[in-house]
Amino acid sequence: MRKQNNRPDSLNGNSMQRSSVQRGAKPSSVSGKTEDGLTNLLTIDVSEMNLSSKNESKKSSINRTEAKGSSAKKPSTQKSNSVSRGPRAVRAQKIKGVTKPKSAKSETKTPVRQKSKTQISDKTIKAETLSPNPKTQKSSVKRDTARKTKVKIIPLGGLNEIGKNLTVIECSNDIIVLDSGIAFPDSEMLGIDLVIPDYTYLEKNAEKIRGIVITHGHEDHIGGLPYMLRKVNAPVYATRLTIGLIEGKLKEHGITGTKLVNITPGQTVRLGCMAVEFIRVNHSIPDAVGMAFYTPAGIIVHTGDFKVDFTPIDDGVIDLARFAELGNRGVLALMADSTNSERPGYTMSERLVGQSFEKLFAAADTRRIIIATFASNIHRVQQIIDIAERQNRKVAVSGRSMVNVIGKSVELGYLKCPNGILIDIDEIKNYNPEELVIITTGSQGEPMSALTRMSRNEHRQVNITPKDFIIISATPIPGNEKLVTNVVNELMKSGAEVVYEKMYDVHVSGHACQEEQKLILSLTKPKFFIPVHGEYKHLAKHAETAQKIGLDENNIIIASIGDVIETDGVDMRVNGVVQSGKVLVDGLGVGDVGSIVLRDRKHLAQDGLLIAIATVNTRSRDIISGPDIVSRGFVYVRESEELIDDARRLLLSTIKRCFDDDIVEWSAIKTRMKDVLANFIYQKTKRSPMILPIIMEA
Repeated sequence: MRKQNNRPDSLNGNSMQRSSVQRGAKPSSVSGKTEDGLTNLLTIDVSEMNLSSKNESKKSSINRTEAKGSSAKKPSTQKSNSVSRGPRAVRAQKIKGVTKPKSAKSETKTPVRQKSKTQISDKTIKAETLSPNPKTQKSSVKRDTARKTKVKIIPLGGLNEIGKNLTVIECSNDIIVLDSGIAFPDSEMLGIDLVIPDYTYLEKNAEKIRGIVITHGHEDHIGGLPYMLRKVNAPVYATRLTIGLIEGKLKEHGITGTKLVNITPGQTVRLGCMAVEFIRVNHSIPDAVGMAFYTPAGIIVHTGDFKVDFTPIDDGVIDLARFAELGNRGVLALMADSTNSERPGYTMSERLVGQSFEKLFAAADTRRIIIATFASNIHRVQQIIDIAERQNRKVAVSGRSMVNVIGKSVELGYLKCPNGILIDIDEIKNYNPEELVIITTGSQGEPMSALTRMSRNEHRQVNITPKDFIIISATPIPGNEKLVTNVVNELMKSGAEVVYEKMYDVHVSGHACQEEQKLILSLTKPKFFIPVHGEYKHLAKHAETAQKIGLDENNIIIASIGDVIETDGVDMRVNGVVQSGKVLVDGLGVGDVGSIVLRDRKHLAQDGLLIAIATVNTRSRDIISGPDIVSRGFVYVRESEELIDDARRLLLSTIKRCFDDDIVEWSAIKTRMKDVLANFIYQKTKRSPMILPIIMEA
């Protein structure tokens, strides 16, 4: 397995020149009509997309034909590095001095199915999936050994961490940005609201960005868009629900003028010298998609966040057939979700949660039901509403994010609510407990969430009583276990019965487990594999899974954020790094809080603060007043008067000695005061509070 520090030298001396066509490529959309009426560009042959210049294409065609002729004379004794998994149409060209190859008609006799013609760059291409043909496969092997225009994959987030997903796909003068998410602060980031990726690389290359493509509407994939769009201006491509959520987020941040483009699964969009196909996947939010990037070097598949659910709530089953078709054509690299790579087996269907809810609603009997879940889990909310309707209960919603997401989902038709079933949270006082279901945020124990405020009896509309039956329908994110436990304890102290994930099947993951990961790997059959979306242990475990199904460990790259993964269609390696990292958001400040500020906050939180204040006249060298000592978070002054008085006397003598030694510069006096007081306090208490000396001139 190749880790991020390895730098294979297989590419030395074989770099290729970027084509002139790619330098001048302009972004444009590519689409066609399929049998179901959806806009779609199905199986585009990269060689047909004018991703290389005419001269380069002609030259490579000559080389391939010559190589074919020489191989007929002398059998090759070496195996190719890459084997194409599907045929490509053979285009006959009249080249002086070169034998004309057989026509495509003779090599691809019976297509399995034929789709509509699609117009690309003034050239008509017939999109079709063909049955395997040994002759074509053999010629494809020869073509794949030719090095092509280099493509870079640059993860700027989402590796060795949970959240903050952002990946750059770059070729020549064109960049496609995949997702722009946030991460939530850990316990060491005191006072920080959220964490976003470092956008420096994108700022420096803003003129190259042809588009931003989004896999789905979770915060770890769209939360950073408002911050990124302040620095770069590019169109955003996403499915309908995702666009709806992005619209609300941009409006909240006061960002206007961004072009938002609705796409449907199965559609392909041309962005510069590359194209992106959107592929339906299952996840814990509707309208999630994976993507296939058609690049000059080959096809790069990104699963997005996914799982395999054959009985989804919205009947939109993951398009495994399309992943298989891409695998038959030949996938250069697969980037796949690693979140559940440590879990064996399969992820359960979302419908299992609905079955558990049916039983729990019956068990609640005459009690009021309160359910905490993720705001974006529309499928789960739909099941709650369906069961509430059958049991003649009204549904109220609490929590700003929950209200926003449900409102947008109802507006766009993703959430189907019978008339009159949804009521305002202020109206719950008009109903008996057995007539109500409350859906709320706070499943992760967030300090300011609705459920946490309910547990402390600080919620304006909801007071917890023994007549409440509470379901926490989520698994604690790593690091949030203690917060969730505290909320559960407080709810139980109020007499409510609390059901959480470990007790019943009230939550299923939206991410694939090991067997589903094996399925995607087996269908796509990638030459190279890059596990993404997870901490290092998740990425490493996913790499082990890939090796178990036969992938060469030397073709697996576990990268870090900032790594430049470069491929020419033959080799793939980490070739340098770009600026990357974490940018902290605190209130309206973006990036103004760094490691030094966090260190000071941690110091204050752990040891408190002592402020020493004195007023002096440096000309007469007199101490006019003080020194006085103010304690915050260190000791309670009234209970430590002796300690404070001793500290005052020590500071007084220190200032006098400074004057006696002709030290009158404020900085020197403050340094002496700080050092003397710090040593004294540590000797007396074995603590090291932050000390802030202040000198005022009389």
